Amino acid sequence: MSKAFTKDDSSNDLVIVPERAPLPPGVPNYVTERGMHLLEQERRQLLAERARLNEVEQDADSDNEEHRKQVGIVNRRLRDLIERISTARMVTLSADAERTVRFGATVIVRTVEGGGPGLPRRIKLVGVDEAQESASLVAFCAPIAKAVLGHRPGERVTRPTGSGDEVLEIVDVEYEAAGAASDPPEARQ
Repeated sequence: MSKAFTKDDSSNDLVIVPERAPLPPGVPNYVTERGMHLLEQERRQLLAERARLNEVEQDADSDNEEHRKQVGIVNRRLRDLIERISTARMVTLSADAERTVRFGATVIVRTVEGGGPGLPRRIKLVGVDEAQESASLVAFCAPIAKAVLGHRPGERVTRPTGSGDEVLEIVDVEYEAAGAASDPPEARQ
């Protein structure tokens, strides 16, 4: 049945494009080298998708309104991404390794009070766009990251949770390269 004979009027549907993960006000957009690579890769994919959509031949049976919505979604995502890339500040690892938690560090922590069992867990402090809970990639501005930044193995830190404070012991600090992150003062707290 033709859409003309149904009450389905998708041309008035509101198109919602999910926002990128927000940065806290006044916080620079720090990214790892991997994070910058992922942002650039996403940009290339969106440009390719936009080019593909622009090449699509619209025939008499195709839904031009749906096509315009798809193009609009890709353009909005691309604008948001380009803005995020333009504000990115890549933090590189330096050769003067410290065993202090900095941006880019992989930190092994163990709960010693409050929270779940004291099994060690591994988290890596990364940029907001690179954060992915399922892969234990934690944004540097997340509460657990703020709690461990600037600390060393053997130290205990407290982080607030929904069910009260959790005390964590920093078991180890590792860096992928032979160096610690050379980050700005705000990312060392």
